[in-house]
Amino acid sequence: MIKTLLIANRGEIACRIISTARRMGLTTVAVYSDADANAMHASMADIAVPIGPAAVNESYLVAERIIAAAREAGADAIHPGYGFLSENAAFAEACAANGIVFVGPPASAIKAMGLKDEAKALMDKAGVPVVPGFHGARQEPEFLHEKAYEIGYPVLIKAVAGGGGKGMRRVDKAIEFDDALAGAKREAKAAFGDDRVLIEKFVSQPRHIEMQVFGDSHGNAVHLFERDCSLQRRHQKVIEEAPAPGMTEGLRARMGQAAVKAALAVGYQGAGTIEFIVDGSKPLSDETPFYFMEMNTRLQVEHPVTEEITGQDLVEWQIRVASGEPLPLAQEEITINGHAVEARLYAEDPDNGFLPSTGHLHVLSLFEGEGIRIDTGVSEGDDVSPFYDPMIAKVIAHGETRDEALDLLSQSLDASMVAGPRTNLGFLRRLVDDPDFRAVRFDTGLIDRKLDTLVSAAPGVREAAIALGTLRLVDREQERVEMERLNRSNEIYSPWSVADGFQLGAGRMTAEPLVVDGAQDTVPVEWVDGEPAIRVSHPDDGEEEIEADLIDAPDGIYVLVDGRQFLVAARDPFSVDLDAADGDAVIKAPMHGKVVSVHVEEGQAVERGQKLAVIEAMKMEHTLTAGRAGTVSEVAAGAGDQVGEGQKLIVVHAEE
Repeated sequence: MIKTLLIANRGEIACRIISTARRMGLTTVAVYSDADANAMHASMADIAVPIGPAAVNESYLVAERIIAAAREAGADAIHPGYGFLSENAAFAEACAANGIVFVGPPASAIKAMGLKDEAKALMDKAGVPVVPGFHGARQEPEFLHEKAYEIGYPVLIKAVAGGGGKGMRRVDKAIEFDDALAGAKREAKAAFGDDRVLIEKFVSQPRHIEMQVFGDSHGNAVHLFERDCSLQRRHQKVIEEAPAPGMTEGLRARMGQAAVKAALAVGYQGAGTIEFIVDGSKPLSDETPFYFMEMNTRLQVEHPVTEEITGQDLVEWQIRVASGEPLPLAQEEITINGHAVEARLYAEDPDNGFLPSTGHLHVLSLFEGEGIRIDTGVSEGDDVSPFYDPMIAKVIAHGETRDEALDLLSQSLDASMVAGPRTNLGFLRRLVDDPDFRAVRFDTGLIDRKLDTLVSAAPGVREAAIALGTLRLVDREQERVEMERLNRSNEIYSPWSVADGFQLGAGRMTAEPLVVDGAQDTVPVEWVDGEPAIRVSHPDDGEEEIEADLIDAPDGIYVLVDGRQFLVAARDPFSVDLDAADGDAVIKAPMHGKVVSVHVEEGQAVERGQKLAVIEAMKMEHTLTAGRAGTVSEVAAGAGDQVGEGQKLIVVHAEE
């Protein structure tokens, strides 16, 4: 049995693995970058070893530093978690060369399934159905464009070495193909060091159903049933559940057999996932067709839902298999108990295109109770940095039925609070309660079809939140003035020191200058019976009570309403945006990140909507476009530059 386990990862998955390893009596070793010196996973482990700067390509992705940390700590095994080096065959080989057990599949299996084109060819040969498309070696843009035309639009461009939606683009028209191909290749190169892609037919109304498989070194392989991961946005999973709703026993048996066949075809050992695309245009039946999409040769982010319905600890299974033990259970011994659903809570801004959000976690209160499990790698008071995946936590609910599990998840999300970075908390709550999702009328396109409904706030909510935040700011200012008055004067009852908006010859009223979510605003405050009040207009001329939590913070008042966050702060009267004072359009970095490319130069004329630059943050690319026609008067950043949120990148001078 393994005795000392190094976890070559960070965040919630590192904490998750440490918990199981310590329960099994193993000594745990964490690695951490400079940005993670005070991170939860580093403090949880028995031993913590620094491995370099914050950038992943200088720390978590450097195999030599991970191996050196393992040797320094005396670790006899390394668990890679997911992401980073988890599907890197060279890293698995490096572990073996240094006499260290790699808690994962053999390098041969990673190689066989790591490249999507070769994996599909292998599965086709093994008799596993695959999606129609081009999986060959040729990569000339003109040739790929021709193949996409032959396959027929819409098509998916997918990174050969990819996963997690990176290096993936859906293309609906031939005219869009070249730009989509360039973006997919660039993103794939940055994420995986390999810009090769394949082209697949996009299946209309697809459901993403995957099978959890496990193999051991004794030639055994089993599946632990399926997960439905159809609720996605930009090919990133948002909510996952197990078992798949509407699944029939006949279809489960066919998919399970295909998944085990796929695992045996590559001599698989450890935890893996066989991902299938299923036609979701009709209810599932025993005869529903399904197609092999890819195999993830690692533990999945959504593995907790499988653990909840089977009662098995998949990390323990991984450690035992890596130690040379046979699988803990045979296929007929694995059963389903109830239903489980997982929601991924991210630091991102749904109101701003789901851009990643960073900052200090002033409040992090995640509701836990019977039937609720929280997997997280951060706690209140931590910072969400721009260097890594923006996941804050996974909220998992388990109930006897799907409805019970969804109700529990909804209640947990409703009772949770996050203040600081923006999050998708309210978006998740509305998604969980969506009537089509509840009624199993969904596919991978549901979120895109309903995005406006899932993101937009109820009428009047923003105005009410601003009012509440403003009143709290006024109260805080009155408290400050009162304390100053008491400290500097014996004239306790002097009318000159009362901050109640007193005016001669008119009602008591003042205009409060604010900054609301980064934008300047002004709110009129009047005093009624000595108390500040704000009139809020409701679009229906009616009254509606809202429940809100107000969080005092150094940078203002955080108002939390229905999972939404509004930051209301007093405006500094001496702060002026000089960059925008002349009327030019200043394109600023929407988040901390790296400039991937700049597509304009000084003196160039641009049209509204034209692509100006591409910025990469938290492993995803974001395109910046011109908000109006004009001429580029300044380019303040270049490709490769690291930029901070709000930093000036490009200035477009308005047309005369």
